[in-house]
Amino acid sequence: MSNLISAEGLKKLIEEYDYLWKVERPKVVRGVADAAAEGDRSENAEYIYGKRRLREIDSKLKHLSSRLKVLKVADPPPEHPSAVTFGCWVTYEEESGIKRCYQLVGPEETDVSTGRISIDSPVGRALLNRKVDEEVTVKRPDGEITLCITGIFSTRPE
Repeated sequence: MSNLISAEGLKKLIEEYDYLWKVERPKVVRGVADAAAEGDRSENAEYIYGKRRLREIDSKLKHLSSRLKVLKVADPPPEHPSAVTFGCWVTYEEESGIKRCYQLVGPEETDVSTGRISIDSPVGRALLNRKVDEEVTVKRPDGEITLCITGIFSTRPE
């Protein structure tokens, strides 16, 4: 797994960690303590749910803490990139004629619904360091696909 992240992505992870640690976890701890004070814990739904939620929060905090220790903020892409690098927006056309546009980001920032794919994904790995008009073959679980890079941008193209 890549340890690169954008400055914006790192800020969001830190904000998430701080929110879980300073707001959400104390609120759940109070709720668990209040539910425990009501007596029989074995049939106390609030207590059982609260303990489960506390485990989820602690697990997420542990994951975020370990990732924040190793993440490195990547340099932003050049204003006019000549090759695909971390943070670039890439447009390409699949052999079927479908056109797509994605930004290459770190695993913590991946969100296909907003056009952000991981540099560790099969497509991300295939696109890295490639140039406009290059054809690349992506090995996917359901077979290979050929893509032709049609554009590389430092910001999302319109």
